[in-house]
Amino acid sequence: SCMSLLFAIFAFATCGGYSGGLRLSVDCVNKTESNLSIDIAFAYPFRLHQVTFEVPTCEGKERQKLALTGDSSSSAEFFVTVAVFAFLYSLAATVVYIFFQNKYRENNRGPLIDFIVTVVFSFLWLVGSSAWAKGLSDVKVATDPKEVLLLLSACKQPSNKCMAVHSPVMSSLNTSVVFGFLNFILWAGNIWFVFKETGWHSSGQRYLSDPMEKHSRSYNQGGYNQDSYGSSGGYGQQVGPSSDEFGQQPSGPTSFTNQI
Repeated sequence: SCMSLLFAIFAFATCGGYSGGLRLSVDCVNKTESNLSIDIAFAYPFRLHQVTFEVPTCEGKERQKLALTGDSSSSAEFFVTVAVFAFLYSLAATVVYIFFQNKYRENNRGPLIDFIVTVVFSFLWLVGSSAWAKGLSDVKVATDPKEVLLLLSACKQPSNKCMAVHSPVMSSLNTSVVFGFLNFILWAGNIWFVFKETGWHSSGQRYLSDPMEKHSRSYNQGGYNQDSYGSSGGYGQQVGPSSDEFGQQPSGPTSFTNQI
């Protein structure tokens, strides 16, 4: 649970708390029209199509108003939402484990709910992390200064010099994707441990052991019958001599078999 808490915090903090930017430079033939420091800032939830900026056209004082392309808000917000709820559930589960252990195990309801929620969160982490990995890839393309320069009309003129001064730092966003998949591995790995808490595991083992127990009982009964049969044989042997004492001929059974 502690690992789940930490990993969830890292996931939503590195994604949800992100803000970055890039810088462009447009050096016009007429230097008075140039802008060598065009800053474009963007942040979570990465609705890039709403990020607008102005650049020189290098045609007098007229300026061109542009916007970045793309919208990765749905995948980013879904990822952060999963991380926040996973954190809250892990926190609640930790409190229950520590302070309400008996209530948790009562009627097997606690382990059962825990198992279902763990399976659901494992699935959500996988889907959310995969979606955000694709979303981040789109963000990287849309905020690459070289790609943004292609939107500028001034840069289509060879006489003007357009440069990418610096790119956005994406290390924390890369980290968020890594922690997303680590959370999936962590939650998926917990499925087995929570499953054992439900008691289904032990009841399954009992079910498998029942036929073995029946087999061993029937084997023991067979051994008992053999013993009783042996004892009855011994009883017959004891009767034999007593019949001889009463004068019966021991050759009777032999003569009977000869007649057959």
